[in-house]
Amino acid sequence: MLKLYVDADSCPKNLRQIVLRAIMRNNLVSCFVADRPLKDIEQACQMHTAELRNAARKAGECDEMALRAIRSPITMVVVQPGMDSADDWIVENATPPAIAITHDIPLASRLVEKGLTVLDDRGKTYTRENMAQRLSVRNAMTEFREMGLFAEKHERMGNKQIKAFSDAFDSLLTAMLKQ
Repeated sequence: MLKLYVDADSCPKNLRQIVLRAIMRNNLVSCFVADRPLKDIEQACQMHTAELRNAARKAGECDEMALRAIRSPITMVVVQPGMDSADDWIVENATPPAIAITHDIPLASRLVEKGLTVLDDRGKTYTRENMAQRLSVRNAMTEFREMGLFAEKHERMGNKQIKAFSDAFDSLLTAMLKQ
């Protein structure tokens, strides 16, 4: 069964909303991991649980006890604050087949090594074939920044980037659900 892991600390809220809609539409098991509770995740979990219970109630499939047992497969995992605590939790708990969403290149590399497909917040998919190159570019840029030779400039998250993420996520999810 396909699972979804989201490095929620590094995933912008507007992208989390795209991911949450897909999770609810496909009833996917998912873990959002951060060092603090995220209100939008908690609300989506409650709303999805209510929708699942209403659907079961309308279908007449369950008694009241069974209805209470129905829960959304959305999970918010809150880890201890600290460097890489969310990353470490994801690496320790993630198993293929799964999609991971993160902006963190070292985390992406660790997950690709475990056999997961990783998508970043700009719609780039990382696999065993391209991860080594991306990690080496990231490491070189880090060295240049530390020497004062390069100032990193992040492009603002605009509609173009949101669409690129949404399209890539939809394509990847569709392909992996068919497998």
